[in-house]
Amino acid sequence: MDFTQYPFSLPVFNKPDFLLKFPTPVTFLVGENGSGKSTLLEAIALANNFNPSGGSRNNFYESVKTESSLANELKLIWNKKVNQGFFMRAETFFNFASELDKLKKGFAGGNSYDPYGVKSLHQQSHGESFLALFNNRLNQGLFIFDEPEAALSPKRQLSFLAILDERVKSGDCQFIIATHSPILMSYPGAVIYEFQDGAMKKVDYRET
Repeated sequence: MDFTQYPFSLPVFNKPDFLLKFPTPVTFLVGENGSGKSTLLEAIALANNFNPSGGSRNNFYESVKTESSLANELKLIWNKKVNQGFFMRAETFFNFASELDKLKKGFAGGNSYDPYGVKSLHQQSHGESFLALFNNRLNQGLFIFDEPEAALSPKRQLSFLAILDERVKSGDCQFIIATHSPILMSYPGAVIYEFQDGAMKKVDYRET
């Protein structure tokens, strides 16, 4: 790999021994814009064959163009291999919702909206569509969220935490979440990695 080229030119990835562990059901990535959080999430999603614009392994619509080659360099080691899950990125959620609208007619086995609350995500407010995804799609597997709080009021962020807690207690889900929200970061027992000064370190909630 060329450490002079993006994304390896980012200080946090400019290390041949970069290692990240996810020992708990919920892990938060926090830090300033441009520190590498979203780049890492996208790479993990791509390494799991999720659509980089959002979705699961079964969403094959045209995705955002990514220049990141980080996914090709990742080595994923699992305690329990998973094949299910979902990648949600706030900035391209509109594209994902539009794809569901295109698939509505002739969707094999039912309606394309069924896993997301029965009706079009575009027929709801931005915040309602986010919660429709969280309420209906988090069954089991690996869930990677990039700024899920983007369309949520503080009250709805608490609703999201309640959904998160329910799924964590089911024992079937792993969450990796990049966020700027102090409300989401407060989830009890979560591991928080902070991207700062070209490095990534585990921090306590009070340090964020």
